[in-house]
Amino acid sequence: MTGRFAGKTAIVTGASRGIGLGIAQRLVEDGAKVVITARKKDALDEAVAQLGGPEYALGVAGPSDDAAHQEDTLAQAIATFGSADLLVNNTGINPVYGPMIDLDLAAARKIVEVNCLAALAWTQQAHKAWMGEHGGAVVNVSSVAGIKPAPGIGFYGASKAMLTYLTQELAVELGPDIRVNAVAPAVVKTRFATALYEGREQEVSSAYPLKRLGVPEDVAGAVTFLLSADAAWITGQLLVVDGGVTLTGGV
Repeated sequence: MTGRFAGKTAIVTGASRGIGLGIAQRLVEDGAKVVITARKKDALDEAVAQLGGPEYALGVAGPSDDAAHQEDTLAQAIATFGSADLLVNNTGINPVYGPMIDLDLAAARKIVEVNCLAALAWTQQAHKAWMGEHGGAVVNVSSVAGIKPAPGIGFYGASKAMLTYLTQELAVELGPDIRVNAVAPAVVKTRFATALYEGREQEVSSAYPLKRLGVPEDVAGAVTFLLSADAAWITGQLLVVDGGVTLTGGV
């Protein structure tokens, strides 16, 4: 434990498992108190136990794109741990696969709501409740799919490109007291990404210069760096965390 986040409280959305839980775990190891969100209370309860229990973590269940849930989470964070210094917008969905020409527009609207507008809304809530007066740092979890065309998951990629733009715009608007950055992972071994590698992991990872897929800890290290004082002169940036795959033409 480094203690670099001692006295800080972090909110991590979509953190009952996968990348979000990995980020929350690293934050706790580095001294932060964490408030994690997800839709299912049982999964959050298990994650809180894994993070060390209520001394270190609080779970607040609800839909990430629900304004009342966002406001309640910020209020509970401050009431329980005394602040809301750090925010990680990790929640993302991709309920469709295939060409955009056949895309269900209702699904497209939901993707934008959760992947883009919810991240903006969480940042607004954090700004109103704490960061506007006390400062802070925000990291948005984008994707390499938002860097260039990604057949099959094109609209998901488009939403992540929008999230990257929102990151840059908020960085300009909220400086100097609030820093806003983003990370863009490639394929990370989580339940969310299973369809992208299941049954062919060796084949998929062969395109990566580092010859393996990512794990949540890889993203957690990048996110906590951007949240930390080590990144005090970094804002509005997209840190690609991809094992080198975008260098070889892959996504």
